[in-house]
Amino acid sequence: MKKQDILDLIASGENSGVEFKLDNIRPEQLAKEAVGMTNLQGGVILLGVADEGAVVGTTRPNLEEWVMDTVFGRYIHPIIVPHYQEFLFDDNKRIAVITVTAGTSKPYVVRHNDREDMYVRIGSTTRLATREQALRLFGSGGLLHAETLPVSGTTLKSLDRARIDNYLRDILNDPDIPATEASWAERLTGLGFLATDTQGNAVCTVAGLALFGIYPRRHLPQAGLRVMAFSVADKQYQALLDVVLDGPMVGRWATETGRAKTLVDDGLVEKFVRAIEPFVTVEANVVDRSFRREKTWLYPLEAIRETVLNALVHRDWTRSVDIEITRYADRLEVISPGALPNSMTVEKMKAGRRTPRNPIILEVMRDYGYVDARGMGVRTKVIPLTRQLTGVDPVFEAADDYLKTTIQVGHVPENVPEKQDLSPENNNSPQDVPENSSKNHDQGHLLSLIKQNPYFTYDELAVQTKQNRKTIQRHLQALKALGLLRRIGPAKGGYWELIA
Repeated sequence: MKKQDILDLIASGENSGVEFKLDNIRPEQLAKEAVGMTNLQGGVILLGVADEGAVVGTTRPNLEEWVMDTVFGRYIHPIIVPHYQEFLFDDNKRIAVITVTAGTSKPYVVRHNDREDMYVRIGSTTRLATREQALRLFGSGGLLHAETLPVSGTTLKSLDRARIDNYLRDILNDPDIPATEASWAERLTGLGFLATDTQGNAVCTVAGLALFGIYPRRHLPQAGLRVMAFSVADKQYQALLDVVLDGPMVGRWATETGRAKTLVDDGLVEKFVRAIEPFVTVEANVVDRSFRREKTWLYPLEAIRETVLNALVHRDWTRSVDIEITRYADRLEVISPGALPNSMTVEKMKAGRRTPRNPIILEVMRDYGYVDARGMGVRTKVIPLTRQLTGVDPVFEAADDYLKTTIQVGHVPENVPEKQDLSPENNNSPQDVPENSSKNHDQGHLLSLIKQNPYFTYDELAVQTKQNRKTIQRHLQALKALGLLRRIGPAKGGYWELIA
């Protein structure tokens, strides 16, 4: 750092990475500022500069020794080794520059008066960490995995026993399946799916509920996937799709001797693929020799799936927001809550570095084959597949509270009309409508929409068809009576199924 760099910092004023202090500050106060920055992204403390930016200079004798041995050596834990410099300005005024980097052993604390206080930097101020901020710091330092936290209000019955039995019996090939409630509780506690709350009751952990829960969002609102689609390049009031998918992460599979396993019941990943597919594909305007319309992918499905899986496996469970997947006219974005863990960066992630935030969830998803066993999905799938289809690499944006992955739309082939609307209601052909519903155009249109997206709600179908909600309900009741349609699950969180 040079003198001009110091003057530029002073001219810009204090912020989350710059603090001005006089050298008559108490050691615990200087330790507080250093800890707050280290618990964030690091920063610079200028000693000898007043709050308003005036260069006052330092007067304390043996200042470097006091900073390094007293402040950083005695008051801060774990130890931080800062970079210390001094610069001489006009009128023999000396400024000390203390540079600290983002810590890799978070959380850092100030030890004073038989206490350990944890601080975080918020803008240009340093404050005591809140409970939620403390959890994130422990998690980022690898000292706490939020996936093991108990979820209040849950019990063993909150888990899908059939799905867990399927996991033990068919995925892990475990010969010893629990036979009693007590043995089930013991096994699931050992696996990290159950924990004991402060009252001594067995409750689900975040991992157990997210992986195998029956409607996990009832007790863990952030366990879902919010999927949206817009026909323009920005969010607007009227969406083509806006649903929150709920359900256990893993599907239920049937295995038969000598045959590949077969999906019996969708998990959250399969529900997502069904919901997003109509919005990331287009059908050709000509029919091939097999009387089918060729489907073209505007985005690499495997890359999207891998990105969403990474979001599910590595999300920060202390953040109470859903993972968000949004398809715009020119791109698809996946936003995963939480900063990258510990010292992970976008560059390290692209290089194949692995730092699991939720090891229990990761291992279970790996057991099922959802996740690349090598943990190299970004490097071996997301980047090359996106580059191959769209011609450009995906963009990864890491912020303090989220990781956003952006995939640009691919080229639309020549046999698809230029003015074709990519929304589901215009992405169908008359052949898509079952023959026995062709007498009723409105009901046929509804069946086409539901075929493209089984998760449409009454209100969303009303928007798509430009009819009122009561009319939609009447048509759907008629289709159910005709045996063409049935409802799977509750009104909220369920989906429609066409009957062939």
